[in-house]
Amino acid sequence: MIHLKITQIISVGALALMLSTPVSFAQDTTPVGVNQVRIEPLKQTVPVIGRLIAAQAGVIASRTSGPVGEMKVQVGDRINKDDIIAILVDDTLHWKVELAKAETSQAKSAIARAKASLDLRSQELERLEQLKKSAAFSQARLEDKKLEVASAGSAMAEAQAALIRSHASLKLAQINLYNAKIRAPFGGVVSKRHTDVGAYVNVGSPVVDMIDDQNLEIEASVPSKRIEGLNPGTVITFHLETENSTDQTALPATVRAVVPNEDPLTRTRTVRFNTNFSVARRNLATNQSVILALPAGEATEVVTVHKDAVINRKGKNIVFIIEDGTANVRPVKLGQGVGVRFVVMDGLKAGDTVVVRGNERLRPGQKVSH
Repeated sequence: MIHLKITQIISVGALALMLSTPVSFAQDTTPVGVNQVRIEPLKQTVPVIGRLIAAQAGVIASRTSGPVGEMKVQVGDRINKDDIIAILVDDTLHWKVELAKAETSQAKSAIARAKASLDLRSQELERLEQLKKSAAFSQARLEDKKLEVASAGSAMAEAQAALIRSHASLKLAQINLYNAKIRAPFGGVVSKRHTDVGAYVNVGSPVVDMIDDQNLEIEASVPSKRIEGLNPGTVITFHLETENSTDQTALPATVRAVVPNEDPLTRTRTVRFNTNFSVARRNLATNQSVILALPAGEATEVVTVHKDAVINRKGKNIVFIIEDGTANVRPVKLGQGVGVRFVVMDGLKAGDTVVVRGNERLRPGQKVSH
């Protein structure tokens, strides 16, 4: 009985040892994420400084005259298209509208009287013409009546012209009353106020300055020898010039237009680029500097490695390269960045497998799985 229990204990222990062995072996390998070193075309570029400009910006002027009754905005306010910027005192403009309405009604009455007079004289002329074969017919009266009809016709035409003038006056008065509320012609930010409550503005007087900072373009003075490769639709890259020199995020821009005018002193031409900052919105401002990477030659084939594979230790760049399931350290010499990759000057070749995830905790010679 004792012998049977000992045998069972030994069997259970052996089974436990057998089951634990694969688990222990699996724990010797570290799971990592990998990426291949590959060859990519690299376009040679030269840096050119540009600046951000607003697609719409400028002075918002008054379209009618009058004293300013209320200012609705302050410097720095963001407003939408058709938002009210300022309101002029409009009592005079209101009564001008009422006066124009009265003149229009008067002109309509004048037309009615002129029409009645014309109709009456036309009927009288028709009766006289019917009496031509009668003994009571008078040629002199007929001629006089024709003159009266012509005169009534002229009066009718004048009344109709007066109605058109009164309609125009009413429309102008209504437009001036509408323009007493100065509205934003586009959305943007108020950058300056030119007037205040109580000031008198005339037609064309500046009220505020506005900048549409949601629709920005890039303007650059490009050397004429670099213009050849820049046609409308050409895509280039740029990055924002910031105090953080490590912030070199490449953003795309498209050539919108090349202005056909060359500066004789600098031998440069103005180029406008469209871009979209909605992907990575920042505190952008007009005239902010950007660095454009403009094409300088034909594309060349280069070896590249993913940026996540590179670790900087003690001032040196290294990567972990996987060889036969083992992570080995490989020092590398890097060139410029190309998107999310670096150009490899030395240390790697196309087809090498490098660790891009989990490499911070690896040790040289450690077994890995991927």
